[in-house]
Amino acid sequence: MTSPRTRLVAAAALAAALTATAPALAASALAAPSAAPAQHAEQHAARAVPFTAATAAQQADGSFTLTWTAPGARRVTVYAGTDRKHVAHRRAVASGAGSATVTVSGLGAADRWYFELVPDRGAPLVVADRSLHLASAPNFRDLGGYRTADGRWVELGRVYRSDDLSRLTDQDLAKLHRLGIRTVFDLRTPAEQQAAPDRLPAGAKAVTANVLGAADTGQFDVTDPQAAVDMMVLAERTMVSADSARAAYAQLLDAADDRGAVLFHCTAGKDRTGWGAAALLTALGVPQETVRADYLASNTYRAQANAAALAQLPPAYQAVYRPLLDVRPEYLAAGFDEVRARYGSFDAYLEGLGVDAEQLRRNLLVG
Repeated sequence: MTSPRTRLVAAAALAAALTATAPALAASALAAPSAAPAQHAEQHAARAVPFTAATAAQQADGSFTLTWTAPGARRVTVYAGTDRKHVAHRRAVASGAGSATVTVSGLGAADRWYFELVPDRGAPLVVADRSLHLASAPNFRDLGGYRTADGRWVELGRVYRSDDLSRLTDQDLAKLHRLGIRTVFDLRTPAEQQAAPDRLPAGAKAVTANVLGAADTGQFDVTDPQAAVDMMVLAERTMVSADSARAAYAQLLDAADDRGAVLFHCTAGKDRTGWGAAALLTALGVPQETVRADYLASNTYRAQANAAALAQLPPAYQAVYRPLLDVRPEYLAAGFDEVRARYGSFDAYLEGLGVDAEQLRRNLLVG
């Protein structure tokens, strides 16, 4: 019977070996209220963010598709800017009803475009495409822009997740510096770090947080697709229970509310990074269906790289190794199952890591 660490190391070994060789490539009251509470409610409604959904997606031609839903708003005006904290209102780039989809084009080149959605009732909301569109790191994306169960939003530009950083270009590094990334957590083993050293933006602090707690990813063989799936499920559980994983994620979550932007990554940006992202978003109060969607998005962002990796294998082996390149709902579910089995609740898991969830929410949520 293999140990938990062996299962975790083995799963990472197979996934990392494949991805490393591939090309780089979102009640009414029962009694009538008094005048003072009514006035307070009106003031709160005026300040609250009315959007229940809002996304921005960059298209292949450089245009952006914006979609939003803001119940109670009759009109939403859109402004664009390159500074997420200061989007000028000199000229609107689009407008629409309380629920709408619009296209914005002709903005030109920029590190990143942000869109401020200004409703005629309630507070505005800033959205952006989560992807940084880096060919050198296709799974590099923002963890912001998600709505929490209590109606707040994860602030953009504070926490990023990614795959391997060794192929970042000088232009990529300059962009990341301008975006304010100041701390980079490397969740890989020392052997992975040596084989593909990180390229970091100027002034960024490197932090090693080895989830596996081993010097290398080791070697392991799988013989059929179900064995590969079973191994990934067991590995996800171990990311919750292994001492090395607990220490790594405690360190990451503790630093996620630093002043400068934080970036964390592994080799493919999907397993070790995937659980880190799921844990952070859950701690912030993001609904589980949204957490799951962010986790599964690695399949989309890494589709080209994964196809290239599989193409290097004989056809008979492709079905066996595909589960190692994928992320699947059952993988993530295994992690949350392990949380319940070991701790009883996610809040207890965070307490076990020494993470102050309320502090995280105060620092990373808006609205």
